[in-house]
Amino acid sequence: YYVIGSKRISNIFWAFTLGLGGLYFFITGLSSYVSKALFPFIHIENILFFPQGLVMCFYGSLAILLSTYLTLTILWQVGSGFNEFNKQKGFVRIFRWGFPGKNRKMDFYYQLSAIENVKIEIMDGLNPKRTIYICLKDKREIPLTRVGPPIALEEIEQQASDLAKFLQVSLDEV
Repeated sequence: YYVIGSKRISNIFWAFTLGLGGLYFFITGLSSYVSKALFPFIHIENILFFPQGLVMCFYGSLAILLSTYLTLTILWQVGSGFNEFNKQKGFVRIFRWGFPGKNRKMDFYYQLSAIENVKIEIMDGLNPKRTIYICLKDKREIPLTRVGPPIALEEIEQQASDLAKFLQVSLDEV
């Protein structure tokens, strides 16, 4: 199973929107400081540098920084990877990309014999959560699903039951 990380349409949309809006805010605040429109589409007639222009520069720079962070996580593909279940060799491999650095590659191997069951966690409400875990005999729970918008209920139940059948372990629901 491939897992999509931060390279999602919603993240690309927000990185672009925040960058564009932040740049507009920052340039408007900067224009109010120099008392001259730096671009013809910016109107600063009613904007004083203190306090409006200063606040616009501040919020603009924050939006540009957040946009840069989102863009870098998209380019680095943070959170993406795959789950491999190999019955012939008897192991489960969970691989994810992280942020650049010493621990960028997260690569975990577990023996199939170490898996106790597959657990599915479904929480509806204001912040819905639908996650599939493999539970090991040493009581560790390893999440397998992606982070982001919740997967459809039928789809996650089907994935969990298929995985439990494949691994020949029980399926628990929380």
